[in-house]
This record gives sequence, structure tokens and C-alpha cells, in this order.
Amino acid sequence: MWCPSVSLSVWANAWLAGAAAPDDLLDALSLWAPRHSVIAYDSVAAGRTGLPWPDLVDAGAVSMLQTLRTAAGTATSTPPVALSLPVPGDVRGLPAGTQFQRDAVAAGEAVVVTGDGTEAIGLVPDFEYPELADLEDDADDGPDPCAISWTVYSVPAVAPAALMDLGEAEYELRSAVRSAAEVLATLRAGAAELDVDDPRRLVAQVLESERRHRVPDHAPTRAVRVLENAAQIDAIIAVSAGLIPIGLHSSSELRLASDVLQPLSTVVRSARLAAVTAILHSAWRN
Repeated sequence: MWCPSVSLSVWANAWLAGAAAPDDLLDALSLWAPRHSVIAYDSVAAGRTGLPWPDLVDAGAVSMLQTLRTAAGTATSTPPVALSLPVPGDVRGLPAGTQFQRDAVAAGEAVVVTGDGTEAIGLVPDFEYPELADLEDDADDGPDPCAISWTVYSVPAVAPAALMDLGEAEYELRSAVRSAAEVLATLRAGAAELDVDDPRRLVAQVLESERRHRVPDHAPTRAVRVLENAAQIDAIIAVSAGLIPIGLHSSSELRLASDVLQPLSTVVRSARLAAVTAILHSAWRN
């Protein structure tokens, strides 16, 4: 449900609006990895942000603050920060035909910071993991990232993407919750027969891991509720995707469950974008 770009967008925006401290942003990012760095993709991005060039030297997390402040310019009333959660076929809010767009789609997330004129920068995160030799022998769930490197691109400013209304997003999620619950109930019955972990417990575990991330205090109640509902559906989708092959007995059941889950991902993504956008705007109204 959460991703580094969501954390960066809501907390960077809150800081730029004077609604949060720099440490709040750094603390939010630290939940993803202990180290963060920023690096310019090209000389134009370096010129817009003050990042090192032509030497490709990773600047530390504190340089992230200067990069964002410089790119945002003198914004005083509207969010200079925007979130993108692109997938193939839906790259709303991203400049077409750019390397930034291609890398953002590959990552599934990105942040755009627009300055005073027609210039903007895009940021795409890349997880870095420890070497195999450094891993603990008893690590069961795979390695945690040891760092995130944020690549900064120079991009033309683009018009904000048309997003789902927050009220409409909440309505769509209510229907999606019912559909997701039906799939989960079917999988639960199959999992019980095969002595597989209770899917509901797995969903609860996923949701618990999400709760360590928090939103700024200025976030509207409805936006927070939409994020929570979207997180519940997203957790069901994640758990169901792993259990469908073993929890269902026929190809027709498998096809039916897949047909239900596939459009739910689109609903969740649209709802997340609508909720985060509402949170971004709320920082500048308070």
C-alpha cells in the first residue's frame, strides 16, 4: 500500500508548506531503508538542483532536502509535489517519451516536483540490498534494503493528471471490499483443506506492517480513511495472488478469482492517488 514515493511526496510537501519539520521527512524515509541518496541523471537535472555533475557522486539524505527546496522554487499556495503510480498503459502525470517516464513505469512509482516556471524534476527510487555474504543465515523473509538511491531527472512541467474524486474513490472502494472479501472467503475454504495458513491472518500481518507508516497531521479524515480501505484491499490482493494457485481446485474457479482481483488493483491505485492528492492540497490550506 505504502511505497517510498508516497512517503516522500506527503512529507516533502508538508515540509515545504511549513506543516512539518525536516526531521519528519527524514524519519519517514528511514522506515524504508537506513540510507538514502540522490544522484542527478544528467547535467540539466544537476543544474536545477545543485547536485554534483559530471562526477556521479551520491549525495546523502540531507541533500535531498536542498534538492527538493531548490526544485520547488517559491511555491506559496499549491503543492509543488505530485505522486505518480504508473503502470504500462497508464502513465498519467508523466512527460511522454522521456527516460524518466520509462524508469518510473519500471519502478511503479515516482515523484514530480514542479518549480516556478515550466521546469520540473522527477525522482525515481531504486532499492539497494546487501551482498549475500553480509546476510544473516537465519533470515527467512529475504533481505531488507540497506539503502535507496533516488535518481533525479530534468523533465518538462506537465499539467496535473485528472484523478478520481475522493468521494467517488471511497464509493468504489466499498464495492471493491465486498468483491475482495468474497475471493478471500473462497480461498480460505480451499486453504483450510490444504493446511495452508489462514488467509485472514496473512492479510492482518500485511496490514500491521503498513501501520508503521503515518501521514501528516493535516491529512483530511476522509483521505486517511480511503488510504486505510485501499490498504485492506491491497493486502487481500497480495495474499490472494499467492494463494490462488493452491487454494482453488478448478480452472473455472481460478479464472473467476483472477477476473475479480485484476480490476481491484486499478481501483486501489486510483484511490491511493486521489487520497494522496487530497493530503498534498490540505497542507497548503491549513
